[in-house]
Formats: sequence, structure tokens, C-alpha cells
Amino acid sequence: MHAYELLFILKPDLEEEATTAAIDKYVNLIQQNQGAVEQVNRWGKKRLAYEIRDFRDGFYTLIQFQGASATIKELDRLMKLADEVLRHMIVRKDAA
Repeated sequence: MHAYELLFILKPDLEEEATTAAIDKYVNLIQQNQGAVEQVNRWGKKRLAYEIRDFRDGFYTLIQFQGASATIKELDRLMKLADEVLRHMIVRKDAA
């Protein structure tokens, strides 16, 4: 298992319940695939550097977790299919 960071941007027009449900969905997905969530940081609504799908703002969330490569592949696959996710990035943290 390696340490990873998942940063994703949700659509800004989602209701508070839908935003929380989306974040919980990805946290549960990590835990169901033998991952361990260390920290969830909700950065809130911020201005995007450029327009994405006609949105000027997005709801940023950072999740730090431990996981295997299978966890990363499944997480990446589902986030690409999700309509509520504007962008996402999964980065492996160095041991140093």
C-alpha cells in the first residue's frame, strides 16, 4: 500500500447534500477496496483558472489515503464516468 492524494473538483451548482454524498461515495469506494482514508479536506467553492464545461467555479476536495494500485484504477475509472466531477487528479506521495 502506498500513500496517495486525490484532488477533485465538483460542479458548483450541486446542492450541499449532493456534494456531501459525492465525497462520501469516493471515501467509501477507497475503504471498500482495502484502502485507508487518512484525511478529507473540503476546500469549498473556488474560482477556476479557466472555464470547464461552462463553469467558472468549482467545489474542491482533497482526500489523503493509503491504497493499492487496484484501488487507484477503480477510483480513476469511476471518476471519469461521474457527471458531477469536473476534474480529478490522483498523485502518489513520495516516501521521503
